[in-house]
Amino acid sequence: MATLSSHNEDNLKDSQHNTDVKEEPRDRTAEMSDMLLPQDVLCDSCMDSPSKALKSCLTCLVSYCEAHLRPHLENAKFQNHRLVDPLYDIDCRTCEAHQLPLERFCLTDGCCLCLDCESQEHEGHTTASVAEARTQIETELQKKQEEISQSASAAEKAIGKLQSNNDLIKSSVQEVCVLVEQQFARLQTTVEEARKGAVEVLEGEQTQALRQAEGIQTHLEQRRTAMRKTLAQMNKLSRSKSDIDFLQEYSEWKKGVASVSLPSPHINRMNHLTSYVQVVTGATQELCDLILSSYKEKLTCKSGTKSQMPESQPSSLPDPETREDFLKYTRSLTFDADTTHHFLRVTEHDRKLTNTSPWQHSYPDHIGRFKYWRQAMTSDSLYLGRHYIEAELSGEGAHVGVTYKSIDRKGEQSTSCITGNDFSWCMGRNSRGFFSWHAGVETPLDVTDITTIGLYVDFHRGSVSFYDVTSPMRLLHKYTADFIEPLYVTAWLSKKDNVISLVYAK
Repeated sequence: MATLSSHNEDNLKDSQHNTDVKEEPRDRTAEMSDMLLPQDVLCDSCMDSPSKALKSCLTCLVSYCEAHLRPHLENAKFQNHRLVDPLYDIDCRTCEAHQLPLERFCLTDGCCLCLDCESQEHEGHTTASVAEARTQIETELQKKQEEISQSASAAEKAIGKLQSNNDLIKSSVQEVCVLVEQQFARLQTTVEEARKGAVEVLEGEQTQALRQAEGIQTHLEQRRTAMRKTLAQMNKLSRSKSDIDFLQEYSEWKKGVASVSLPSPHINRMNHLTSYVQVVTGATQELCDLILSSYKEKLTCKSGTKSQMPESQPSSLPDPETREDFLKYTRSLTFDADTTHHFLRVTEHDRKLTNTSPWQHSYPDHIGRFKYWRQAMTSDSLYLGRHYIEAELSGEGAHVGVTYKSIDRKGEQSTSCITGNDFSWCMGRNSRGFFSWHAGVETPLDVTDITTIGLYVDFHRGSVSFYDVTSPMRLLHKYTADFIEPLYVTAWLSKKDNVISLVYAK
């Protein structure tokens, strides 16, 4: 029993030992898995458990751990294979045409090459090894990064100056407003004094006329009393029965009787007051016209709005002529969803605009959203320098142009549309053909059917031009203006199914 027990104990120990041995690989695998880092490249030949790759073969396009790498190190058949440090997505590091590693970079075309590409399709181009090209490009990127950082700092300083200037503008205008209020109060005081003077003249006329009438009335009342007394005497005389007494009394009465003639009274109808009205009305109109014209003209002459814009610096470069010339100034723009009318749908990465009437879209309320006119504005503005945008127009009612950010977004008046104000310039199509618009003035264009137009803005020279982009470039219409604000590309789709797409032409 003791021997059997001892044997069992040995078997149990062996079993436990075997169990420990069997479990050891799992522990090592778990331990290796725990040791792997997210950035490690895994061996493509390890099927059961992941292992860290030691090398990648650019010939096999596979990464190997230390164990699976042995054939490449020991077998002569693999001696021509190129081993490199582990690479992610190694299958993307070879040429699709020649199945060779991408070892070179074409600086002329900006693409990675294999050796066959360099000697064939890219013969004569400036090339370098990928390492050299990376070093060169990283140096260029570093310089570009420094330039951008400097520009960003300059922009930050400019924004700070603009904000300070805005505060100064507000305080300066407030001070001037106080002085203006004082001057207009002075003007009102003068007007009040003039009014009192005119009223006093009229009251003097009234007093004089009433006194005149009162004096004449008193005189007439006295004459009336005397006449009534004479009538009484005449009645008494007529009642005398004795002829002698009648004649004697008549002779005596006749000596003292007053004249019975009565002068025609002068009734002043104040007809001359009409001339007073004419004088006051005429003088008032002249003063009003003088005040309005004087303030408007003189304040307009002193206006410094345009002087706030940067000095015009015409480019020394020649004006673009071919489409390739214009494409050098291409801007990639997208529509701002916060400005889009509820009947317009924005798609294709905010580049395409479609009128979906009568279907509305549940856009949130926003102060910048167009409420009446079915318009949308781009997110970025055009300011200083040259800018070129191409747009595809579809349907009678599609319009595109540029305007200021200050355009009214909620109004129903024509000035809230890009065709009806003096700070918008656009072109489009209606049932009568293609036209351009500015300040409500419609100009017909010499074109019958185009789908893509070019919009060119030279901010310094103050010009907005519309082109037919079919070869060669043909100018349809050009406007000149003094821009006082940055410009925003804006579309107006007046009818259902109208479409406008901003094309990023490279």
